[in-house]
Amino acid sequence: MIRIVTDSTSDLPLEECRKRGIEQVALSVHFGSESFRDGVDITHAEFYRRLSAAEELPTTSQLNPDDLVKVFEKYRAQGDEVVGIFLSSDLSGTYQSACIARDMAGGEGIWLVDSRSVTFGLGLLVMYAAVLRDGGMGAQELAAELEECTQRLRILAVVDTLKYLKMGGRISSAAAMVGGILGVSPIITVEDGKVEAAGKTRGRKAAFRWMEQKMQEQGVDETLPVAFGHTNCAEAMNECMEHFSALREKAPFVLTGSIGSVVGTHAGPGAAGVAYFTKKQP
Repeated sequence: MIRIVTDSTSDLPLEECRKRGIEQVALSVHFGSESFRDGVDITHAEFYRRLSAAEELPTTSQLNPDDLVKVFEKYRAQGDEVVGIFLSSDLSGTYQSACIARDMAGGEGIWLVDSRSVTFGLGLLVMYAAVLRDGGMGAQELAAELEECTQRLRILAVVDTLKYLKMGGRISSAAAMVGGILGVSPIITVEDGKVEAAGKTRGRKAAFRWMEQKMQEQGVDETLPVAFGHTNCAEAMNECMEHFSALREKAPFVLTGSIGSVVGTHAGPGAAGVAYFTKKQP
C-alpha cells in the first residue's frame, strides 16, 4: 500500500485526510510564549481571532526529523511505501527535515516531493496524489508525476487588508496608509516556492479580473483539478469561485478550504484565491 504523508500547512481537514488515507503532521504556531499544533490545538477561526488582536505577528516552527521518522518507520514496518509531500523548501525547513528522516528510516520505499507551494496549493497537490494513487499509480511513478506538476502549480490570491503585510515588513507604513486610503487590493502569488507580490487593483472584483487575465496569459491546464481558499472569509472565496465558474465546470474536481497560519499570517483575514496548474510547455 502507498501511504501519503503531508504537513498541516496543506490546510486539508483532518476528517478528509482520514477518509482519503492521508497522514497530516502538524507544525506549531506560536503567539508569544503560547504554542499550538496547527490545525489540532488551534482552529483556523481561533487563529484569525488571535491574529486580529496580536501586536506582533505569530511564528511557525518547522517539523523536525524526529516528528517524521516515526511516521515513516511505522509505515515501512507494515510493508507500505510512502510518498511525502511537504510545503515549499523556500518557506520552511520541513522538507529538509523529511529528507533527514527518510535517511534515518533507511531510505528505501520512501519518496519525497518538495511541493514548491503551501496552503490550498499544497492541499491540491496532495489530493491529486491521492487520486493518482487510488487509480493504481505506483509510488516511484507517482512521486515523479508530482515533481513535474510542482513546476506548473500556481496560487493567486487577493488580500483584503494591508495591515499584516505592513506588520511583516512586506510593505512600508507609508505604502500601507496610501493603499488603505485608495482602496488598493494587493494580489499575491505562490510561484516557484515563494510568496510574492503579483499586482494590485482597486477592489476585489477588479482583482479577480486581473487574476483571470494572468491565468489566461499563463495558460491553465483545464484537465487537472483546481482549488479555492480563503482567510476566515468564505464569502470572499464564494465570490472568487463564482467569477471562475467556467473553470470550475471543466475541472475534474474542485477543492475548497480555509487558508491557515503560514500564508494567513501575512495575508490577514478577508483574502481569497485560486490554485491551479498551468499547461505543459511544448
